Amino acid sequence: MIRLKTKEEIELIRESALLVGKTLAEVGKYVKPGVTTAFLDKIGEQFIRDNGATPVFKGYNGFPAALCISVNDVVVHGIPSEDMFIKEGDIVSIDCGTNLNGYIGDSAYTFTCGEVRPEVLRLLKVTKEALYLGLEKCVEGNRVGDIGHAIQTHCEKNGYTVVRELCGHGVGIRLHEDPSVSNFGVKGTGPLLKEGMVIAVEPMINLGSKNVKFSQEDGWTCRTKDGKPSAHFEHDVAIGKHAPDILSSFEPIENIK
Repeated sequence: MIRLKTKEEIELIRESALLVGKTLAEVGKYVKPGVTTAFLDKIGEQFIRDNGATPVFKGYNGFPAALCISVNDVVVHGIPSEDMFIKEGDIVSIDCGTNLNGYIGDSAYTFTCGEVRPEVLRLLKVTKEALYLGLEKCVEGNRVGDIGHAIQTHCEKNGYTVVRELCGHGVGIRLHEDPSVSNFGVKGTGPLLKEGMVIAVEPMINLGSKNVKFSQEDGWTCRTKDGKPSAHFEHDVAIGKHAPDILSSFEPIENIK
């Protein structure tokens, strides 16, 4: 069931979502060669707790960490590890969720480490563009399929593929609420968007094939089947009557020096 939020609730979600952006910016300062993903996770969890929130991913269906940290061919849900060292040329997707005052923020950003191959940089650029094209559709009267269609069209015309098994979602007092928000779709289909809905839009886009595989060992890690890189960007957005209201922000991340 899709639950519409009040204006007051949307502001509380915004506070949590903006904290996610600040957390990602703090963690992003340490995305350097030789750093472990476990170290990045510790930085993130401490920052979240120091700001009066809790890391909503930790313990969610048994997930063991505060952040999902996915390197190169890992699409999403990478588990931080003392054995995973960031290397020059890597791309590092960091997905973060916070619970602040009972409301959830959920956002993701794919960082670069040093000199990254031009074709991978272009994948990141197009994926981020697709996110904002999807967000443009987050207006009352459109449908969820309009969001997916905008993302899919932009990525596929640029030669990339859209992961089918994973999607965005509603967000509010729970991390995953209705509706599901696919990154592919047909215009004019799916649930109707209404003012008061809050959703997380999160394109997961592959350089190669759209096919993915899930780890049988940890039950979480999702990789591209062909081993090629994948990019992931995510924002929380409130459906507006005339325009989308993006609740999370990449500004603190992109201001990292």
